[in-house]
Amino acid sequence: MSAELIPAVAEPAAAPKISFVSLGCPKALVDSERIITHLRSEGYEIGRKHDGADVVIVNTCGFLDSAKAESLAAIGDAMKENGRVIVTGCMGAEPEQIRERFPDVLAITGPQAYESVMSAVHQAVPPQHDPFVDLVPPQGIKLTPRHYAYLKISEGCNNRCTFCIIPKLRGDLVSRPVVDVLREAEKLVKAGVRELLVISQDTSAYGVDIRYQPGIWQEREVRARFYDLARELGDMGVWVRLHYVYPYPHVDEVIELMAAGKVLPYLDIPFQHASPTVLKSMRRPAHQEKTAARIAKWRSICPDLAVRSTFIVGFPGETEQDFEELLAWLTEAKLERVGCFKYEPVDGATANDLGLPAVPEEVKERRWHRFMAHQQAISAKILKGRVGRRVKVIVDETSGTSAKGRTQWDAPEIDGAIHLVSRRPIRAGEIVTAKIDAADAYDLHGTVV
Repeated sequence: MSAELIPAVAEPAAAPKISFVSLGCPKALVDSERIITHLRSEGYEIGRKHDGADVVIVNTCGFLDSAKAESLAAIGDAMKENGRVIVTGCMGAEPEQIRERFPDVLAITGPQAYESVMSAVHQAVPPQHDPFVDLVPPQGIKLTPRHYAYLKISEGCNNRCTFCIIPKLRGDLVSRPVVDVLREAEKLVKAGVRELLVISQDTSAYGVDIRYQPGIWQEREVRARFYDLARELGDMGVWVRLHYVYPYPHVDEVIELMAAGKVLPYLDIPFQHASPTVLKSMRRPAHQEKTAARIAKWRSICPDLAVRSTFIVGFPGETEQDFEELLAWLTEAKLERVGCFKYEPVDGATANDLGLPAVPEEVKERRWHRFMAHQQAISAKILKGRVGRRVKVIVDETSGTSAKGRTQWDAPEIDGAIHLVSRRPIRAGEIVTAKIDAADAYDLHGTVV
């Protein structure tokens, strides 16, 4: 019996590998997720090790000088460890800074330039797509844990705050069609997401640029408007958390949705300061509003409302009186969660041209410490007042019968946490009821009931 010749089968070529670095804010993280989804859909493998990768992509942040330094350091590491680097993100909007330091990078693109990034990747290492292997889930590739996701509703910003160069980097406001946003949210929920974190540069301005253009969603008309979008998201049966909300008058409508339990009683509003003089120099939108009185009104409608905010100390021209006004406002407003930054002059920001005296670095440092100590006392008192309550908690990390999670008053990464003990094992992504047993300056401690 003669032996049959069996034809040799060619080994499939290894998929090209892309090492990816994502820096900056949640909005940049969403950009990274979109790029990675494109890459995976074309068969590229994604990793974090530069050594052995065909190309490295660095998604940069260029908002502050410290962020630029971090971005340049990341590019430098990638060039040293690999040498084939594509740069994208906010810092890519000013490519000369990157080319000066790293003239041999393969390509530089600005923020949201997904097609340009993909073109640069294709040129550097063509895809080897296999539709039977390279599958992408309907919700795309996410860089956050499975149980929560950022939902970006617009790009860019129409405001011209003097300390900020975001409009220069990302352009004016461009709102996504409302049906596109809702369709993405629905896919995320079907994939197991329990919390949607709504983000943009100016969330409450959503739809202004497209004149609130309506779309048909589930056989009814929905307008591309902040309130309407929040209402529809609130009907999806998951936690909905609103970030980067400017206190325009129509924000009052959304507080009613919070009181009704449709969206989380949480507002992230970047107030930045409280002194009218400093706010005018910053050219902040809606700065003329009596914000402390409005917060009190919101709390009368929704007593469980938590307001988080960020502030800047040491802005050019800030006097001791301005700073004292800020501390007094904090005492009156009693914000639940607060962050504070020392002012950094950013290249290209109009604040540099106001002709106002710079605040010495040692004065900024002292004011920052005074601010943090002042707010810590306020925060500790608020948290102590929650001891004894039963609250819903979304679980982020677990270890047997102990876990770490967040209440409705806390966003991931930026706010506090609640440390839990339980009689039964609990899983990340669960929403449990817990009794708050104790509180410290920033975190809570509780028992699952």
